[in-house]
Amino acid sequence: MNLNMNIPLPSLAGRVSRLPRDTRDTLFMLAVIAWTVAPHLLRLSIGIDVLCIAVLAWRAWLAVREAPLPGRWTLLGVVFVAAGLTWINEHTLIGKDAGVTLLVVLMALKTMELRARRDALVVFFLGFFLVLTQFLYSQSLLTSLAMGAAVWGWLSALTLAHMPTGRPPLREAGLLALRAAAFGTPVMIALFLVFPRLPPLWAMPGRGAHTGLSDQLKLGDVAELAQDESIAMRVRFTGTKPPPQAMYFRGPVLSDYDGLTWRAEPPLREFDRRQAEARPAPKGTRFVDYELTIEPLRLMWLPLLDYTQATPRTSPPLADLLPPAGDSLQWRLRAPLGERLLLQARATLQLERSPELTAYQQSDLTALPAGRHPRTVAWAQSLHAQPELQNADATALATAVLRHIRSSQYTYTLEPGTYDKDPVDEFWLDRKLGFCEHYASAFTVIMRAMGIPARIVTGYQGTDETEADGYWIVRQSHAHAWAEYWQQGRGWLRADPTSAVAPDRIQRSRALEVPQGLVAGTLEAVSPDLRLQLRQFFESMDNRWNQWVLGYGKQQQFQLMDKLGLDARDTGQLVRVLVLGLAGLGLAGAAWAWWDGRRRTPWQKLQARVAKALARLDVPAPAHASPGALAQALLARHGEPARSLAASLSALQAMRYAPAASSTPLTFAAWWRDFRRTLAASPINARKKARLP
Repeated sequence: MNLNMNIPLPSLAGRVSRLPRDTRDTLFMLAVIAWTVAPHLLRLSIGIDVLCIAVLAWRAWLAVREAPLPGRWTLLGVVFVAAGLTWINEHTLIGKDAGVTLLVVLMALKTMELRARRDALVVFFLGFFLVLTQFLYSQSLLTSLAMGAAVWGWLSALTLAHMPTGRPPLREAGLLALRAAAFGTPVMIALFLVFPRLPPLWAMPGRGAHTGLSDQLKLGDVAELAQDESIAMRVRFTGTKPPPQAMYFRGPVLSDYDGLTWRAEPPLREFDRRQAEARPAPKGTRFVDYELTIEPLRLMWLPLLDYTQATPRTSPPLADLLPPAGDSLQWRLRAPLGERLLLQARATLQLERSPELTAYQQSDLTALPAGRHPRTVAWAQSLHAQPELQNADATALATAVLRHIRSSQYTYTLEPGTYDKDPVDEFWLDRKLGFCEHYASAFTVIMRAMGIPARIVTGYQGTDETEADGYWIVRQSHAHAWAEYWQQGRGWLRADPTSAVAPDRIQRSRALEVPQGLVAGTLEAVSPDLRLQLRQFFESMDNRWNQWVLGYGKQQQFQLMDKLGLDARDTGQLVRVLVLGLAGLGLAGAAWAWWDGRRRTPWQKLQARVAKALARLDVPAPAHASPGALAQALLARHGEPARSLAASLSALQAMRYAPAASSTPLTFAAWWRDFRRTLAASPINARKKARLP
């Protein structure tokens, strides 16, 4: 057998070009649908994903085989399956998540009944609506670029639907859609810059929002969060950046303990307490002015820099921001933070508060659950019974506990394993393996066992080591837990047991390394700095997108109007500027339409040139006459001497009505040059010149 291994395989473009137009256009539309719904499939359940992928693949198979579409009963059965899967996963058919799930499924199913032009239009409009739903979950630069490509695909599919005759290439439809989008871009930019700011749709609460710190803590919770490299906040300092060991971003304060879980104090109990008065800052106190951009963390607290006292300025303004009550120094929200927030604030980094706790507070903040952690409680009491510590104050006792951590064989790790029996006893006295919450929890239990009021504070500590685009990045991996104890005469003092076992974590903000995946590990092997540089580049671009686009609000609008010399100090004036701008754009569009209607296409220009040339040969050339008809008229008027000119006109006839790729301005220009040469050499033209006076 002689096999010719040099036969080239047909390219994908070649195979697509041989498909019938209906099949090709359907496959293109299915590809656009797959691109649009792909981000949703990453959020939906596996059952819904499999159903959608199967339906789209089934429709593609039917298109390639030119097989009939399934009947309505089959589609109804699939709809009921989809509704059942949605109910199982969302427990409802109403709401944002359930609605988006059903919309994705119905989009896939609608492709199974594309029997009329009306069905195609429904698919197009569903596609554009699905593009909008992506921004209910993410407004990042990457999402915007992906959905921009989706809009271009839908415009191209819509353009193909309005080109019913012939076989227009996909490239031609795509360029026409890109041109239409380019004409609409100035209007879109003008509306974005001038249209009054409205609350964003993505501020709606939902389960899809990212969650950071919680109002309760079990051992292992912070370690799990600390393996997340996503950005929690970006901070920029007006003056000198504080040292890493001073950058504690205060989150939930946890003081209620049941032996397993630390919980935030109930708001009613906190507000019932008499608020401790802050002493005036002494001379020489260092103030730190900073700007913080907080991601939508779904928190009921603002993780501000310790110690922020004055109410921060926020954008957008927060009407539900509650100032600190009691002595927890927590800035609370009435509703979870569901949108990106920009704020400016001032912190002191050191604060001494009123040296008074009520008897109730003393009892509450030294309480331990009965029967829990007996060995650790006994250890604490034996430490307190040492002669040098029997009459020591809280600071001396805290120092002794931290000294014990430094001198013993404790290990700081993200994977300490599971503590099943008594987690504090087993960690403190046996295994000595733990993350920050293990050390903070054990320290607080020990201080309470010695009669010292103590509590846990969770939040974020430190930033990335390098600045990115003018901001210091705080990641979820900077999530941290530390302790506070009460010193009579001074108030609450911070104690971070992690600094005793892992000083680099606090002094240099060096979090523990998380095992890398395949791609990240490969990049790390090729170039240790490449992954970091790529991450910084994309995060910087995303930050600029957040600041310039997502962060563009009322104040930025008014500042822009001032720079343009327009008097727009409130929303009413802004609306007037918008109306005038739209009117100007409308007049410019009308002028362009008038000019566009008067200009001639390359074919019309060629017709005029041919008509002028034939008029010199006494051959009338009306605008409706085809090149073939003009060739017949030329032969009837001049006979055999006009044969070469008639052949050129017949070639133009074939070119004009050939596939679109053959009828371009370039080929028209080449034909006109050849026609002029033929005309110059024609005997008819020579006779006409001889008759001229």
